[in-house]
Amino acid sequence: MVSDAPANEYLVARECTLVFNKSVQDIQGIADRIISRERLIFDCVAAQTRPTFENAIVPIAMQENEACADICLVSLLQFVSDDKAIRMASADADKQIDKHRTGLYMREDAYKAVHAVCVSMEEMADLEDEDRRLVRLYERRFRDHGLGLEHEKRKRLAVVLNRLTELEARFMCNINENDSKVLFTREELQGLSSGFFKSRETSVDDAGVDKFVVAASQSDYFAILGQAKHPETRKRMYAAYKTICPENVLLLQEAIKLRLEKARLLGYKTHAEFVIDDLVAKTPDNVLAMLEDLKCRMKAMLEDRLTELEAIKMIDMKYARKPYDGFYSWDISFYSNLNYQLEYDYDVDKVKGYFPIAHTIDALLGMFQQMLGVRIIKAYTASVWHPDVEAYEVWEKDEPQFIGHFYLDLYARKGKYGNATMMSIRPGYQKLDGSREYPVAVLLAGFAKPTPSAPTLLDQDDLETFMHEMGHVFHEICSLTKWSRFHGTRVEHDFSEAPSQMLENWCWEPSVLARISSHYETGCKIPTDLVQTMVKARNDNALVDRMSNIFYSLYDMAIHNIADAADIDVVGLYNAMRRDISLYNDGDLHTFGVATVDHYMDGYDAKYYSYLWSEVYSADMFGSRFLKEGLDNEQTGMAYRTEILRPGASRDPMLSLELFLGRKPNSNAFLRLLGSHPSLSTQLNSK
Repeated sequence: MVSDAPANEYLVARECTLVFNKSVQDIQGIADRIISRERLIFDCVAAQTRPTFENAIVPIAMQENEACADICLVSLLQFVSDDKAIRMASADADKQIDKHRTGLYMREDAYKAVHAVCVSMEEMADLEDEDRRLVRLYERRFRDHGLGLEHEKRKRLAVVLNRLTELEARFMCNINENDSKVLFTREELQGLSSGFFKSRETSVDDAGVDKFVVAASQSDYFAILGQAKHPETRKRMYAAYKTICPENVLLLQEAIKLRLEKARLLGYKTHAEFVIDDLVAKTPDNVLAMLEDLKCRMKAMLEDRLTELEAIKMIDMKYARKPYDGFYSWDISFYSNLNYQLEYDYDVDKVKGYFPIAHTIDALLGMFQQMLGVRIIKAYTASVWHPDVEAYEVWEKDEPQFIGHFYLDLYARKGKYGNATMMSIRPGYQKLDGSREYPVAVLLAGFAKPTPSAPTLLDQDDLETFMHEMGHVFHEICSLTKWSRFHGTRVEHDFSEAPSQMLENWCWEPSVLARISSHYETGCKIPTDLVQTMVKARNDNALVDRMSNIFYSLYDMAIHNIADAADIDVVGLYNAMRRDISLYNDGDLHTFGVATVDHYMDGYDAKYYSYLWSEVYSADMFGSRFLKEGLDNEQTGMAYRTEILRPGASRDPMLSLELFLGRKPNSNAFLRLLGSHPSLSTQLNSK
């Protein structure tokens, strides 16, 4: 379990030097200082007459190291601050810095110095592998900003890049600032657990009826679609959530056109070709081959699954003496849950009772301690941005060596980013004097805040989400690189999700579920038969979720792997592909759910496939090492920390995988995961 105090006299609490109480003026001052300092650095690099690694690369890298904490902190505030003015100032500072850096990497004088180092066989031969990788990364970054292009094309590229920065920032800001609400009576919300109503705001509608206020947010959306008994309630909630941020449709549409123009200017046929060229997959054709193969393997299974759920709805409507009007998108989650109860005698609320948030998260953090050989200690005096936030120190388990800090900001509040995610607040790196700057990360989530009468209870999706995002946190904490640019999760996109996806498997292992459970009323562990039922039921939702990932990935390719974007209809294409691939039926509703798929405008453009691509590696790591050698095997955990987490992006991820697995990775475990058995351990143990 997590410690409240240092384990021994040597573990003196390490104060996190970051301060989050920033004013609008503070934020602008940080942006101004970074911009001024970086211009000076690039001037010095450009002035070098005999460029070397030390005078042309190290100054840029050191400035990037030192600026990272300020930039990440400023960026974080737009997602967590209670003050809208601070959120706006944070988003604006982000745009200023991005625009400024676009200009820096379009400087031909600085590029000549970096390029000279990159092509110098003598200079490159004397460098360590991570330094050599850094030189090539910077040289590629300049080329991706148009260096090597003729003057007019470079000018146009600058306009395109700056406009893309504006579009992406506005898209994310619109989602973050959305405060759409729906009003429902208690009867309309029949089926929702009592905890849903605790401390929930009410409002009187135009007819004078007092109703509960439901936010068009991810957490409320999933709760109502999964539990509300009335189809009309689910439909209204679905319609509300899938029609927020309509202004984002045009932002995405413009971004797609500009990305294609950018790719063409840089000599690529499509935006996807430009993006994937530097990733593990290498080409869009490789990505599409994988996605189409998975779609073909799984579509018939999905059709059968939805037919089963539709049959349950028909019976449900018959017993309710209501006419059957079809099977729709807003029915899938509800009848999946009902099917659990009918087929497996599985009650979601009953399961949640065994996972109160405080105990469960403490137990999960204890698992990370054991797996990674670390000690986690609460940092009560660390600066935080909200009273709900908890700070932690991480130390080596058996020696007085500090590793880093992380924060948990778990509860929903107005103005805060609503989805679960990990954000780096400060990457680690090696200072010029050889000492280290230690990493800081945060996990954001949108759980309901517990009260004395209504504890926050976690379902299986919540457990998986927490393990996944904490996987990213510990990738940040346990990474040990020379340069911040290669720290932690800054690996190739189509590998970055693998370490976190692997950890999701822990949430389905009976021994783990027993260890982390404690009923909120009785303190009892979850019964073995209930765990067995949960594991049996796992694949039902996994099939729907994985097919959704295939859809999002293929849609991503459809909008980014095209040679002509002039007439693209992002909403029409999205809805048509969703019907064809995920088999969703929106009935008479006109929705535009693509307006809130933040991945397409937050760094995952032409990279959504990464979730599925990474799943191949995550299944291989879990099945080939942890499952065979034991989830509690400390040597396996340390090998994972040493070979997968510690290198970050300082080396090719395929090398990291080969060193951890003892061979080249393969898809055997993943392909077995696509079969009918629900748990990976069941599949692998049956072979």
